[in-house]
Amino acid sequence: MKLLAALSLAALASRVSAHGYVDNATIGGQYYQPYQDPWMNPAPQRISRPVQGNGPIEDLTLIDLQCGGYTAGGISGSSPAPLHAPAPAGSTVSLRWTLWPDSHVGPVITYMARCPDTGCHNWMPGTQPVFFKIHEEGRQGTSNNWGSTPLMSPGNDYKYTIPSCLAPGYYLVRHETLALHASWSYPGVQFYPNCHQLQVTGSGRTIPSNNLVSFPGAYSPSDPGVTYNAYMPQTYTVPGPPVFRC
Repeated sequence: MKLLAALSLAALASRVSAHGYVDNATIGGQYYQPYQDPWMNPAPQRISRPVQGNGPIEDLTLIDLQCGGYTAGGISGSSPAPLHAPAPAGSTVSLRWTLWPDSHVGPVITYMARCPDTGCHNWMPGTQPVFFKIHEEGRQGTSNNWGSTPLMSPGNDYKYTIPSCLAPGYYLVRHETLALHASWSYPGVQFYPNCHQLQVTGSGRTIPSNNLVSFPGAYSPSDPGVTYNAYMPQTYTVPGPPVFRC
């Protein structure tokens, strides 16, 4: 058993060196570890929906684009997590990625979707347009500084703020980075989505209803933020809808 666990750790480490995923999160002042022990049986309950590993999604038509799951045998994508992380509207969430390859430049984008009043733990959005964008970091002018650049240094993380006006309730957060190292033509861009579940508290009253998108569906192969030569000194347009503002 110890040998199997060691082999699993070694395999995970070799995969992480190539790409990456969200390794831990700090939400509402609490620390969460999504994928430290996926081989345990039974698996510990988590707030994060499972991903297929540290590899990319490269097909814009797959449901895997939603939360990083794995489509096989007609079973689609990721699956709900059993828990929700409590967090006040207006608070900041910190997500720590595994060390990101410096060749995988691209934007970092975060969406939210309101789950049913019963919670996210038994809800799959399917192809419904339910996601609204809350944050994006693209390219700084024509420089080599990207949304993903801080992830390439040890100890750095990504932060997003839960909109302060959001009505209390359960929300699914879809967070991703894109690797544009070979995306001047489609296919070539790589998507690395992750999803976690929140229970938002507070006195806000807004439930966003404009510029909602679905995954798949939000991105097109012809989007300038998808077919883009990252090696050229040119401005970059982050794909997807405009950012929701309170």
